[in-house]
Amino acid sequence: MSLSVFWLQCGGCGGDSMSLLDLESPDLAELAAALDMDVVWHPSLSVGGPKEHARRIDEIVRGERPLDVLVVEGAVVRGPGGTGMYDTIHGKPRKDVVADMASVARHVVAVGTCAAFGGVTASGEVEATGLQFHRAERGGFLGADFVSRSGAPVINLPGCPTHPELVAGALSAIATGIPLELDEWNEPTALYGMRVHQGCTRNEYHEYRVEERSFGERGCLFFYLGCQGPMARGACNRLLWNRRSSKTRAGVPCFACTRPDFPRAQPFFETSAIEGLPLELPDGISRPHYLAYKTMAAVAAPDRLKKRAAGV
Repeated sequence: MSLSVFWLQCGGCGGDSMSLLDLESPDLAELAAALDMDVVWHPSLSVGGPKEHARRIDEIVRGERPLDVLVVEGAVVRGPGGTGMYDTIHGKPRKDVVADMASVARHVVAVGTCAAFGGVTASGEVEATGLQFHRAERGGFLGADFVSRSGAPVINLPGCPTHPELVAGALSAIATGIPLELDEWNEPTALYGMRVHQGCTRNEYHEYRVEERSFGERGCLFFYLGCQGPMARGACNRLLWNRRSSKTRAGVPCFACTRPDFPRAQPFFETSAIEGLPLELPDGISRPHYLAYKTMAAVAAPDRLKKRAAGV
């Protein structure tokens, strides 16, 4: 039995679609064949014009065409004044189309941080929000109590953009009937149950507090250069981008793009700290214990780490 999927773009950049097109093994065509996926619509893949697009939406809303998965990319725009007229489609607010399609879909999946939590546009005048969250607050556009026809809430796959293998994994689970256990932010724990810090090639430097103060060296980016890897959930250092690299492997701090508060109102390349101790620490970490441990670890750091961090 085929898996029907409709991909609806809302207020965003389309980066998650571009990321999905980079799926490698299997590639997108192979994935569709393996899952017997019927792509009812995708803005980068479908060839029909506006009339065909509107017709397929109407068929779904009227119940004439079953919809297994509604994928939403981008935040839901509600402005001005809750009318949604800042973002229209086929002469009506796009937010109304989202509500109509979500009410008949067997599963609803929010791809990207904008669709999941509001993202970049959540703080703007367009009154944008995520499907079931506004930042970290449950509710969003569809409401805290929304469930799809499967009985599940919105499945959030945050990222800016979301790694294509995470989208493929979620669709594969839905297609094969594998239950997706969700965390408090509606993220599948099998896909988001680890920190970006885990698997980072700079972990040993972090443990011994051998940190960078400028870019281009090999030490930890957490203490001075704004890396959020220890606090951000994501598989970036497990599922490498282009099967090759990640931000931290390339020497760039993690921006925590999967978190509900992304983007934070502070510089990306600067760690907010007091006396060299970051203000934000990983969950469950005692600040006094962390300070004592890191002070001792820095003293005990092997020379090989100190020399490598200095570029020697």
